Amino acid sequence: MKISIVGAGAMGSMFGGLLAESGNDVTLIDVNDAHIGAIRADGLRLATDSGDRHIKALKVCRPEEATDVPELLVVFTKTLHTRAALSGVKHLMGPDVHLLSLQNGLGNVETISEFIDAKRILIGVTTWPADLVGRGHVHSHGKGVVRLMAADGIARPIVSSVSDTLSSAGLQCTSDATVWAAIWEKVAFNAALNSICAVSGCTVDQLGLTPEGRRLAEDVVSEVLSVAQRLGINVDSDKCKTNVAGAIAQHKGHKPSMLQDILAGRRTEIEAINGAVVAAAARLDMKLTTTETLLSLVRLVEARSFA
Repeated sequence: MKISIVGAGAMGSMFGGLLAESGNDVTLIDVNDAHIGAIRADGLRLATDSGDRHIKALKVCRPEEATDVPELLVVFTKTLHTRAALSGVKHLMGPDVHLLSLQNGLGNVETISEFIDAKRILIGVTTWPADLVGRGHVHSHGKGVVRLMAADGIARPIVSSVSDTLSSAGLQCTSDATVWAAIWEKVAFNAALNSICAVSGCTVDQLGLTPEGRRLAEDVVSEVLSVAQRLGINVDSDKCKTNVAGAIAQHKGHKPSMLQDILAGRRTEIEAINGAVVAAAARLDMKLTTTETLLSLVRLVEARSFA
């Protein structure tokens, strides 16, 4: 499959590397010139549980340099950058292009629909971990899955085709008509692990150092999914808590993206995760004490970087 990935950070680079390694025609599109230069010079260095290697069978460029129209355009930018990123690659959105969002948070489909027909949007979630440890250098240790569907819920052939392509790259993808529940469960997962790590400086596994760390994560999951349930979405709170516990046990040394952003002095996705959930809760006259407290703390820590 001919695939372009917009946003070649940790997740975009990891997915792109594995997809290229399995024989797909992959182009990474990003604005980080140092990262682009390193990949052009030596390939993408990708360290996974399968080994540490350089993947040279992939292209990389800035948005304005991209000319090949792909079959699949995958968006991995942070939610706050989606509109600007898609504006930069509008010239790649031919009439047969499908767009897949595996982004964190809420509100992505609404933004993407400004650029492409809703019938050509795929939405999904992934639990794969990835860390950008240097220019052109990504680590991904531990297991994960991908779940996706057409954003409008119709079971089109492209859904199975993309799912098979990702699975052939080792990314364990399934077509799943309950992805909106999975999206809320992923939001709960991220609201817990990302925001707690962002304000504590802990890696994911370090949240297991005390009972309070694990309990705090469980409290956030319960609060977030209570909002989804009020909205009529059939989420599985117990499964989500099990996934959080599994990440704490297995994702050794993993710094989630929000912590990476704080350490680098960048804007985080807190508004699309905790912020969006707290806003939805307010519309339902619900109070989410722990989730809102973490939202306030991340906003404070983030503001310090831009003071």
